[in-house]
Amino acid sequence: MEPMNATTTSAAQTAGVSHMPLPATDPAIRAAIDQIIARLARLQSGLTHSRPADPARAAEVAAWHARNAALRGRATMYPYVGAGLGNGPLVQGADGSVKWDMISGIGIHMFGHSDGRMVEAALEGALSDICMEGHIQHNADVLAIAEILVGQASRTSGVRHCFVANSGCMVNEAALKICQQKTNAAPRVIAFNDCFMGRSTAMSQIGDTPAYRQGLHLNMLVDYMPFYDPHMGARSTESSVRRLRDLVARYPKQHSCFVMELIQGEGGFNIAPREHLAALMEVCRDAGIPVWADEIQTFGRTTQMFAFEALGLGEFIDVVTVGKMAQICACLFTPDLNPKPGLLAGTFMASTSAFHVGRRALELMRDGGYYGAGGKIQNLHDGFRVHAERLVKRRPEFFPAVIDAEGRRLPSVIGGIGGMCRLTPLGGSKERITKLLNVLFDEGVIALSCGHGPYHLRFLPSVGVMEAEQFAPVFEIVERSLERCVREEHP
Repeated sequence: MEPMNATTTSAAQTAGVSHMPLPATDPAIRAAIDQIIARLARLQSGLTHSRPADPARAAEVAAWHARNAALRGRATMYPYVGAGLGNGPLVQGADGSVKWDMISGIGIHMFGHSDGRMVEAALEGALSDICMEGHIQHNADVLAIAEILVGQASRTSGVRHCFVANSGCMVNEAALKICQQKTNAAPRVIAFNDCFMGRSTAMSQIGDTPAYRQGLHLNMLVDYMPFYDPHMGARSTESSVRRLRDLVARYPKQHSCFVMELIQGEGGFNIAPREHLAALMEVCRDAGIPVWADEIQTFGRTTQMFAFEALGLGEFIDVVTVGKMAQICACLFTPDLNPKPGLLAGTFMASTSAFHVGRRALELMRDGGYYGAGGKIQNLHDGFRVHAERLVKRRPEFFPAVIDAEGRRLPSVIGGIGGMCRLTPLGGSKERITKLLNVLFDEGVIALSCGHGPYHLRFLPSVGVMEAEQFAPVFEIVERSLERCVREEHP
């Protein structure tokens, strides 16, 4: 297949109006932007390590959180409110604390906090004539970012088209509609156990977390498939293929798609080998069931920009959804699934600043040596594993055997891939991991959990800027937090 040219989006081509006196190209405005970026660099230069909150700000920040909880109807997970300043993976809070951000807005802040290149792009976007880009009226920013996404995706797949929306949930809705239209409104969806799809009515029903659909009227027909089981190896693939063929035979022509997280995110950073996924995709192809790769969380974080490319699965992909790292969200699809007019639209796509920042981030990731076996993302993951292995070896008391739902021991307490890093201390207990997360936050590291039992400590570091050696102070805090958790359990 002939890929899109990934280098077609030169500045002049993308703008299409580079000869016109746009605000961001005005010399005086450019000088002002440069001055702002230089001043920002000086302000953030003092943020080089974590530090505790300022007690003098405690009352003011507590009042803010109380007001926020009253308006929301419940408190947020962490007592977090940013001050608006950071330095790469470090972020300053309104309480005066500085913390290592190891969750990056659940994968959004690929270049961390206050990165000058992202701020510059945001300022350029803010100078546009509009704040929000829409499907009826939009500027050349949309073309620029769509060309990058399709250009990268089409290198190894048949993807040629791009629909942009303002959230991962909305592009997942778009993907579902595209697949349903292609299959003449086939009512059933195939998905993996432990998947997460978003929180719209439809996506909450496909996602395999009962709490996210509690109280909803259920009108989606979902058939769940087991994800790859490393304990079973090749037998897992054989079993899954049989299960999928049984579903196809039981409900002929009734499935609109098989939606696959190629690497499960919320489900526990679970990984499957290419052979397993390809075998399932081949069954779908033979049965005429579209294959939809949900890469909302994996996009940009593996050894290639798309996980399907890293796994060599592009030939099977009909639809792929991306978000988070790109700042905007997109549904990409092949010409064969190009929907009829009227199916996809919306008022907002994203802000002009989001398009500018997303484009800058994508260009840097594409051209900056991040991908490949020796790329920056792989090096960062290697750094995570080095520090994690040292901690596990030095403090085995924090890492007892982790037993899964089948009563089997987890092969390793260290897992993940690329910019998706997983550690399983304290036996994977939900209650103990939840306690650890709160202690980590208090000590200076922001993280989340993943998995549905066992539960894991989840890191989504800012892979655009974080250096492998910066895991050293992070793991110092992890060790100190584990000590504190155990001490408080057994005073």
